[in-house]
Formats: sequence, structure tokens, C-alpha cells
Amino acid sequence: MPDIQALVSDLASKLRKRRVQGSYETARLTAELLRAVILQHKEPTTNGAASLIEAVRRVGEQLIAANPVELAVRNIVRHVLHIIREEDLSPLTDIVAELKLSAEDDVEDIAEDENSQKSSATTDGCLLKPPLLLAVFEHLPDSATACQTFSSENIFAGKADKSAKKLNSELIKAVNELIEDINTCHEGIAEQAMELIHQNEVILTLGHSKFVKEFLCAAKEKKRSFQVFIADGAPKFEGHILAKELDKKGLKAIVITDSAVFAMISRVNMVIVGVHAVMANGGVIAPVGLHVLALSVKKHAVPFVVVASTHELCSLYPHNLEVLLNEMRCPSELLNFEEFSDCIDYGIASSSSLLHVVNPAFDYVPPELISLFVTDIGGYSPSYIYRLIADYYSSEDLPPQQKPAS
Repeated sequence: MPDIQALVSDLASKLRKRRVQGSYETARLTAELLRAVILQHKEPTTNGAASLIEAVRRVGEQLIAANPVELAVRNIVRHVLHIIREEDLSPLTDIVAELKLSAEDDVEDIAEDENSQKSSATTDGCLLKPPLLLAVFEHLPDSATACQTFSSENIFAGKADKSAKKLNSELIKAVNELIEDINTCHEGIAEQAMELIHQNEVILTLGHSKFVKEFLCAAKEKKRSFQVFIADGAPKFEGHILAKELDKKGLKAIVITDSAVFAMISRVNMVIVGVHAVMANGGVIAPVGLHVLALSVKKHAVPFVVVASTHELCSLYPHNLEVLLNEMRCPSELLNFEEFSDCIDYGIASSSSLLHVVNPAFDYVPPELISLFVTDIGGYSPSYIYRLIADYYSSEDLPPQQKPAS
């Protein structure tokens, strides 16, 4: 078996050096690593799943510290913690249910015995008399024996040991299902394309998104005819990649510059975009330039649709202190160092005027600019996102300022 710490260090190094980017790949690798953690964890039966929860938290902290901007790491860690808590409670629920049924059966047996005694006394023509107090005390069990018989430890010990052995296998099964959901989430999103994209419509998107590509291709496969405008997504120009992929699928695509979005928006029927993360308030962290596009859409009353998978649902709000909304990328994406070497600021203190280059990676788009979320489990309005998050994360794993008041 591979060393867990070596696997954690390897993934943390890739995150730190930005060799792993994007919510899909980050979520998949994080889930696979946590599955390995669960597989190799030796769980003591004395404290249930508490030690496993602590182990997963420690791994999660290392990965999050390596790249705080990749919120998918945080999402998967908290979702796995939620799975552990649910699987840890399910055996206890089964035990309580069995004990309740057993108690009901005992009550029924006692009632049957009493009824039989009454009918026997009536048949013999005898009157039932209340037993003497001394006789009652003589039939009471010894106090030590009673305590031992009804001890909760004795009642739960056998079943708890048996349930603890099944816990790891159930967890592995649940995490495998999570990984499968991550790998196939684009299929659930694409299935809804026919409901939103209609004949001869004009769709606008920005940059490159795997989910957007699958969504558009699904509509094309169903013989829908439509046109796609693609804002090129400067400075990395990932829109060019999407244009090539759509061309191979036979889709008509027109590439425009990001600055031409407002000029073209009046011809557009719908905007469909992918995002980096979906926040708990229904806002999104998205590639830079998307906020300007959203404002243009709002001005012309065009539907603004976000396609996102459930592993992009983040339990944090934009105001949470632990949320890093942005990062600055390399200035070389904007300027050629050879041409601007004399005036670019390299961080050396100088009194002369220097050229500073700011290259943010993301925008924050508030929920009031979003019309609809299309996820792998259905379509939802921004106001419903917090309810979805409650199904995927436990309140114990939320930041202190977000925990519900007791």
C-alpha cells in the first residue's frame, strides 16, 4: 500500500505549483486521495468515527493550505466528512430501532401472560387477589444483576462491534459513488440542454468550460440548430480552444473579443457559462471578465444561465474570512517581458516610475445577476442554493460564523 503522507504531499505540491487546476480535476484527485486515507485508516471502536474524521480534516487542511483558491478541495473534504458522519450514525439508528421493536414485543408478551392468568382465574371461579408486598420484593432481581442486565454497554456492545466492522466498507462504497458522480456529472448537466436551447437561437459564452461544451454538444446531437458566440477569454484566450472543439462537433461558432460583448449582446437569446465555484448565497466565482458580461446581460434582460456540478457547491459565503476570492497570475500573460523589460516592476525598490501589471484570475458575480443554475441533479434558482448545500455538508464542518444558532 502506498504511503498516505507521500500521496498527500504529492497532491499538495501539485496544487501549490498549479499543476492541478480547475474544479473538476481538483475534486476528482481530492476524492481519490481521501478514499485512500479511509482505506488505510485503522479505526478504533472506542470512539466511533471520530479518529477518521480527524484524519480527514488533517489531510484537508494540508491540501487547502497548498492552494486556498481551489475551493473544490474544501468542498470534497467537507462532503466526505458529511458521508462519514452519516454512515457512523446509521448503525446506531438501526440498533435503536431493533431495541424498540424488542421492547414492543416484550410488552405484548407480558400483556398476553396477564390475559391468560385472568382467564384461568375466571375459569376456576376464583377471585384474583393483589399479591402481598413481601412477595413482590422477593421476586425483584438483585440490584447488581439488574444493572448489569440493563447496562447500555452490554446492550450495544455486540451490535456496535459488528457495525464498526462494516463502517469502512460502507464509507468506501459511498466515496466510490462520489467519485463516480464527479466523473459523470457532465452527463447529468447535458441531459437538460434540450429544455433550454431552442431552434435557431443565439448562445453566448465566455472562455472554455467542459460543462458548457458538453451542454452545447448535447443539444446539437438532438438536431437542434443554433449559433454560438464565444468571447475569447483574454488573457489566456481559452475561448479559442472551445471554438475548435465545437467546430469538430459541427457547431457554428463565432469568436469575439471580450470587449465586444456589450456590442453583441442585443443579438443573443441566452448566455451559458461555466464557473469556478458556487457560493452559499447563490453568487459565483468565475473567470475574469464574467462580471462585465453579467452586467451587460442584465441591461438587455437576457437569461444568464450557469452550468455547474454539485462538487462546485461551496458551503462558504463571500464574506467568510477563509474565502480567497482571487489570485494574481503571471504578468507575462499580458505583456512580453522582452518589450517591456525596461519599465516592468520586478519588486526592486526604486524611486523611478515603474510599470505595474495586475492580472487577476477571477471575478465575483452576485446572485441577483444570475437567472438559473443547471446542475447534474436539476435546475435551481440562486435563492435555492443554500438548501442544496445543507444536503451535502454537515453543520459541524461549517465555519463558526455560519453554524446555526443553538
